[in-house]
Amino acid sequence: MDVSLQKTITFILFIGIGLLLKIKFSTKAEVVGIKKIILNLALPATIFIALLGIKVEADLLLLPLLALLLNALLFFVFPLVLPILGIKKNSSNYRTAKMLIPSLAPGLSCFPFVLEYLGDSYLAKAAMADLGNKVFVLMILYVIAMNWHYKIQQKKAQSGKAKLKSLGIAMISEPVNVFIAAALILVGFGINMESLPFFASETLSRLSLLMTPLVLLYIGLAVNIKKNQLVQILGILMLRAGFVIIITGLLLLVTGISLQKDILLMLAFSLSACSFWPFAHISAVDAAEADETKKTFNPNYAISILALSFPLSTILILGILSSGNIFTQPTSIFMLGGVLSIVGFGLPFFFYKKSKTAEKEEIINKNMEISTGETS
Repeated sequence: MDVSLQKTITFILFIGIGLLLKIKFSTKAEVVGIKKIILNLALPATIFIALLGIKVEADLLLLPLLALLLNALLFFVFPLVLPILGIKKNSSNYRTAKMLIPSLAPGLSCFPFVLEYLGDSYLAKAAMADLGNKVFVLMILYVIAMNWHYKIQQKKAQSGKAKLKSLGIAMISEPVNVFIAAALILVGFGINMESLPFFASETLSRLSLLMTPLVLLYIGLAVNIKKNQLVQILGILMLRAGFVIIITGLLLLVTGISLQKDILLMLAFSLSACSFWPFAHISAVDAAEADETKKTFNPNYAISILALSFPLSTILILGILSSGNIFTQPTSIFMLGGVLSIVGFGLPFFFYKKSKTAEKEEIINKNMEISTGETS
């Protein structure tokens, strides 16, 4: 069996184990404990190592800019269709989806398969492109999340100085932000993981190893998808996949890129699953709103998106990379993007129409029962 496919099965098994362990985690506090380990230990260490490993190459600087452009397009354009899919504008679910949809997690859902099918040189290109994505998900989305938090909780009345102070305190109190700042300072001085003392690099590496299994277990433990929510989220993710594939096709037409491996890399990278890092920002905001009735985000909805995003992205990436050169032609790319977009729109609409019909039938049956009772 293919190594990449075996890795995918391993990741799915971890989520499955998390689902099975639900019976052993009887209280919400126990699951929250795992989330705190992720946010305060595993995630900061993983981000720190990732940032220290960045090697900026002048001839590849266009790649992170393209990734950042894709993030921005998904953030500003995609939310326009969310209300059509049944997500009320400016609701907590709407803001949650708007945070997660433009984020990419190539490390889990793309890099292993790029390495297997395209080789080391294309993995280096993918890692370089991920630099732009990291800037977006780690920094830009954090600022956006905090701004939404202040707006929802009506904290705009603070003076500019007070607002900056409270934002600064919030950022310093989060281990993720402290590790990001430390990593950027070290990178600025040309220090990488090999330059650190062995005990420091070894500790960080071992903490980072906890990240993937803990996140996958947490998704399995925390996910609780209702039937109507399952169809809606699946529609959103399929529409997202169709959108990025069509954008990739348009980019190929404009730039004239013809190298088959370059095209496959662009498709695989853009189809990466939603990132866990925006969920970290959502969790930080949710913790700050523990005593508030009105919430900025819906963490449970975020978990549901993450739980479905990973297997769907993996299936699409594996399908494209293992199909040879079928999806290196603009016609095939646009056809695939069109099919996914149509299915993405159609699933929630079909389910919504079906559920409405069922509701009407139920109301008619109840009225008939009442009428029969009154007649008798």
